[in-house]
Amino acid sequence: MFNLKSIDIDMKTETAWVQAGATTGELYYSIAKTSEVHGFPSGVCTTLGIGGHFSGGGYGFLIRKYGLSIDNVIDAQLIDAKGRILDRKSMGEDVFWAIRGGGTTSFGIILSWRIKLVRVPPRVTVFNVQRTLEQGATELAYRWQQVAPKLPKDLFIRLQPVPINNGGNNKTVSVSFIGHFLGQADELLRLMNVRFPELGLTRNDCSEMSWVESALSWAGFPNGTSIDVLLNRVQVDRVFYKSKSDYYKAVIPKQGLETLWQVLMDIEDIFVQFNPYGGRMEEISESETAFAHRGGDLFKAQYGIQWSESDGGINATGRYVEMSRRLYNAMAPYASSNPREAFFNYRDLDVGSNESGETDFEVAKEYGAKYFRNNFMRLTGVKAKIDPENFFKNEQSIPPLPTPPSH
Repeated sequence: MFNLKSIDIDMKTETAWVQAGATTGELYYSIAKTSEVHGFPSGVCTTLGIGGHFSGGGYGFLIRKYGLSIDNVIDAQLIDAKGRILDRKSMGEDVFWAIRGGGTTSFGIILSWRIKLVRVPPRVTVFNVQRTLEQGATELAYRWQQVAPKLPKDLFIRLQPVPINNGGNNKTVSVSFIGHFLGQADELLRLMNVRFPELGLTRNDCSEMSWVESALSWAGFPNGTSIDVLLNRVQVDRVFYKSKSDYYKAVIPKQGLETLWQVLMDIEDIFVQFNPYGGRMEEISESETAFAHRGGDLFKAQYGIQWSESDGGINATGRYVEMSRRLYNAMAPYASSNPREAFFNYRDLDVGSNESGETDFEVAKEYGAKYFRNNFMRLTGVKAKIDPENFFKNEQSIPPLPTPPSH
């Protein structure tokens, strides 16, 4: 799929066909070269393959304004188990519904997506404000949970706590409040002074730039980096990593935040991101696409752990995966439950999985409920129509709905 990477933008209709092997970075680059007032809501990482990234939802800092990538997909090309190339019309609305959020790998091979570009202002504002525990980060993180999901759609603030070791037993946590605002700094400051004055955002914290430059900034590139880096398809510093996810439907109490800080300081090699929902995500019903995590979710958490060759590489996997489980278990009392929901694109075998080459319906129901909530059963019905023989399968694929025995 790596070589299927063409991107064809049509400004008359403000749409584009993007092949599955193109990266998010290449898409952002192509849009920016064509227009200064268009963008697209998808991932912060710039080396994600569009095929799979969109099919599991696709989210980034425009999520509260424009929803997920799949909320802005209007057509697709999919190869089915019979080898036919289908578009939205020939696959039918059921399959088109399923591949937007249900992952394409259970239904076929995604070749390309047709997307609707979104409007962005010529200048946007980003900020990254950091506060340690000693500077009142716990209180601010507690407040953020109440504020961030209810802010106007143009403002997205991610919360990212990082453990810091100052030597000896001198450890703390630094919490970053990373913001993206579809507008200029003066307007942002007025808004923050009303909605989140506790953060104390100043003009000096804010940088104005074009939308594509803000995509670079979020991806961690220094200000002033040429947008040509978006064309680098391969990550330079390759690491081993493991991600887990959670959805939060209630505010984590301060005691829960203190538990989180403690685990972070104990483990150290771990990163956590809280991404606020609300806004556009609340307006789309959980059954509109296969992606079910919508209203009622305050924020989504990603817990990541990474290590390198020098830390033991592949042989150290067990130890690091165990650490990620420890953090996940510590947050259980505060996250969603029955089922404890998970984000499909942070594949996590711990939420339930089949043996390779098998698809047991009962096992699939377990991970299916966590990934797709009430959409799981409908997904199995679609699967039975397009791939009744279960040709496309993996450890967490969607099984075909079994046909009831005839009497």
